[in-house]
Amino acid sequence: MNFFFVFNGKSLKNVSLILIAAFFTAWFLYLENLVQIPVFSTKDSTNAIYRGEKDLALTFNIGWGDEKAEPILDVLKKENVKSATFFLAGSWAERHPDIVSRIVKDGYEIGVLGYDYVDYFDVEDAKIAKDISKAQEVFTKLNVKNIKLLRAPTGHFDERTLKIAKRYGYTVVHWKIDSKDWQNPGVEKIVENVSRAGDGDIVLLHASDSAKQTAKALPLILADIRQKGLKLVSISEMIANGEVHSKEIN
Repeated sequence: MNFFFVFNGKSLKNVSLILIAAFFTAWFLYLENLVQIPVFSTKDSTNAIYRGEKDLALTFNIGWGDEKAEPILDVLKKENVKSATFFLAGSWAERHPDIVSRIVKDGYEIGVLGYDYVDYFDVEDAKIAKDISKAQEVFTKLNVKNIKLLRAPTGHFDERTLKIAKRYGYTVVHWKIDSKDWQNPGVEKIVENVSRAGDGDIVLLHASDSAKQTAKALPLILADIRQKGLKLVSISEMIANGEVHSKEIN
């Protein structure tokens, strides 16, 4: 006996659309989860750090100005914060060796923010290498030793940047939580943005003169972190305390 299955064309089309939508939804969720996997540079791969396994890392970018960095250092000292990472542009460090010296003296970690404010995504390899090299020379002259971390000046980078940074001995560090303090949206908004941070996250803050509200927001941010019971660590401490993953993010 033969059996025949009759399908309604409209119903078949609807089912197909549902299946396609389900596939793309599942794929989107997969990719969203993938980029949140802790990623560390290893000897066998070229990766960037976005977050860690545990604890919380506050990072401060400084590219220009001489008014906001020290008030932020004053707040950190008053709040008894022992661990933080400052990414400094070489051109800024060159002009402010006294503040660089204080950051080191206060026990905070220093990473490289290139030399000039160059968008690594838009320039050729030689320009990226030259910018990193110039910054490296500055920190050598300032006697700041054992710098292993680099952040792209504008936050934009690709596989080329990762490979060039590795050639110079640096691991590229991005962030998971953006405070958007450089937009000066108001103290409450900055605190709200950082309040999303949890275990393993890297937070982006600024200590350049463009970030006019960060120093006022910082005590409230620190109060929230303490209330959550999160431990503050430097990026290097976060790397040392976490598992190494081989997932690559391009």
